[in-house]
Amino acid sequence: MSDQNKLGTPGEGERIEAAEREAALRRVLAQAEAERIPVEETTRAVSDRRWRRG
Repeated sequence: MSDQNKLGTPGEGERIEAAEREAALRRVLAQAEAERIPVEETTRAVSDRRWRRG
C-alpha cells in the first residue's frame, strides 16, 4: 500500500492538519476571550507625584 492509498488522496493529510490547526486556534482564542478582563473592570495606576498634587 502506498501513502496515497492510506490517506485517500495526496492532500488529505495536509487538509486534516490544517483543520486541526484551525480548531486549535479557535480553542486558544475562545480561552483568551473567556479570560479577558473588560477595560471597565480595570483601574489605571497613578503615580505618587500626580496623586499628591491633588
